[in-house]
Amino acid sequence: MENVADVIDDVKATASVIAGAAELGLNNVIGSWLGFINVDAEVLLSDFIFFLPKEHIVLEILETLKVTPLIVKRMEMLAEYGFEFALDDVVADSPEIGTLLPYIKIIKIDVLAVPPEKLEQLTRDYRLLNKELLAEKVETLEQYKICEKLGFDYFQGYFFAKPVVLAGQKLKPLNSIILQVLTLVMRNANNGEIVRFIKQDIALSLMLLRLVNTPVYGFRRYIASLGQALLVLGDRQLKRWLQILLYVDPTREGGSTLSPLMVLAATRGKMLELCSERLRPRRPNVSDIAFSVGILSLADTLLNVEMRVILAQISASAEIRDALLSRSGFYGEILQLCESSELFDIDRIRVLGMLEKLELSADDFYEIQKQSIEWGRNISDNMRSEPAPSQA
Repeated sequence: MENVADVIDDVKATASVIAGAAELGLNNVIGSWLGFINVDAEVLLSDFIFFLPKEHIVLEILETLKVTPLIVKRMEMLAEYGFEFALDDVVADSPEIGTLLPYIKIIKIDVLAVPPEKLEQLTRDYRLLNKELLAEKVETLEQYKICEKLGFDYFQGYFFAKPVVLAGQKLKPLNSIILQVLTLVMRNANNGEIVRFIKQDIALSLMLLRLVNTPVYGFRRYIASLGQALLVLGDRQLKRWLQILLYVDPTREGGSTLSPLMVLAATRGKMLELCSERLRPRRPNVSDIAFSVGILSLADTLLNVEMRVILAQISASAEIRDALLSRSGFYGEILQLCESSELFDIDRIRVLGMLEKLELSADDFYEIQKQSIEWGRNISDNMRSEPAPSQA
């Protein structure tokens, strides 16, 4: 049975999010994406729910909600007003779910609690009702592939942050080239040598040109050659983009080139960078090292290769190795803080203890989180947009 204090905390947390939406504007953080907000009966029946931007929010109905005629009528009214609903932690069909289905857009299925044979039937049934499906608690690569094959639209779970690495897997050719180029950049190789390596893969060449021509830079002229792109980017930005490009798959079907881990990695890199700037201002290279630690912290997940192998290949510094292999040192501490803040079941006391140890205020960290999420979202939007040559 759920703890009463936990339920109260959930309501307070939801109310805080709604208040924050009115004060800060959720669009500044989530952009064109959808934000999921847990709601119980108290929140659902409250008036402050109308502060939410309904175009960017999905109201997530908790599994503990008792379905009553009043709740059904309220959902009908909110749906007519323009709100969309998701149903949380579904493990089987039921009369209560059937009552709510006319107002539900997204079904969140707990894949850990549903046997494989029943999962297939459940997804088929909801697809016939034209419902979008979200796989909850995806913890392994195998689960992710099964859910993808079954046609799930969205995915959520520790696989995207704490997966099991499959040792011995070979790198994809593109990833191998990116790591080689990254090594050259870290060793301060000249641009000619870097260009020769990049030209080994047409996909990497095109992605770099696409990046440099995205709105994030705002150049007046279209950058048409790799040599020009490297001159425009500079070593610092080139190294950053190469790390981000590890998470991009140009061969993926459906027109999407983004790994589900890309936004998380980009956001994490920016969060570590901003933390380091706040904690160790005016120290050279600190922010660059922190950004690399954040981005590379998910590289073993993406490539299915042990972190030691990746770090050996790019000749990473001792500080980066300590942070990524043992979460030790200054960069390891802020990486732990970042990882802890990402967890769905966040341990608030542990996070507050980390902030106190680092001498970083909760308000400052909140601002860093907000900026980092917005930056990661902008990176994703820029990667999805098609660059067009601009006029001089």
